[in-house]
Amino acid sequence: MTAFARRQSPSLLSRAAAILTLAAFIQPAGTQNPEMQQKVQEIKQSQAANKQQLAHYSWQETQTISLKGEVKKINTYLVRIGPDGQQQKQEVNAQPAAAPPSGGRLKQHVVAKKKEEFEEYAQQIAALAKQYAQFDPDTLQQAFQQGNISFAPGSEGVITMTIKSYLKPNDQVSLTFNRQQKGIQSFNVSSYLNDPSDAVKISAQFERIPGGPNHVSSMLINGVSKQLTVNQQNSNYQLAS
Repeated sequence: MTAFARRQSPSLLSRAAAILTLAAFIQPAGTQNPEMQQKVQEIKQSQAANKQQLAHYSWQETQTISLKGEVKKINTYLVRIGPDGQQQKQEVNAQPAAAPPSGGRLKQHVVAKKKEEFEEYAQQIAALAKQYAQFDPDTLQQAFQQGNISFAPGSEGVITMTIKSYLKPNDQVSLTFNRQQKGIQSFNVSSYLNDPSDAVKISAQFERIPGGPNHVSSMLINGVSKQLTVNQQNSNYQLAS
């Protein structure tokens, strides 16, 4: 080895060490924490098993739509999971048509148009809430690999988890998971539709069917900008024939 090479060796070694150190730091945050990985895996496995069990049930969903605190529409649906893994809903009590608004044709047209718009918006935010309520295991794993999951101390046997940028950039999901019952207890979501200015707040409570899967028992969806809420109650779970 030449004198020049001997003089350069310590510098090369230092650079190599620096590169290895940097590589360790740029790994996804979750992969460096085995305890966090274990918690995420526990929730993923629970959700996957729960989804399979829930596919054997049908249930009743009652949806109450309110605008500025005034109830506008109440619908009841029979719900089951289809072969594609998605919910299939059949309306079982179509609300009687309301009396036509007073006034001329122009006023009636305006009122009908506004009604159509708020009903469409209500279904959009309800569909968004359903996406969050399903907690897809693959999406959860992706959030973990990207370092977007954190945990906070919870009561004994309960995991409190926060997910950032879960379904949309800069959204946030906070949930509690019961490790003994192997099911989600509740969650809160701050999200939006197409634009972050169109904020949507979602909160849900879960219950377990005796001897069966965990499910959303109630969910409140708030379309903040339009002051429109959808209150969803799920009940009467039965094994599908």
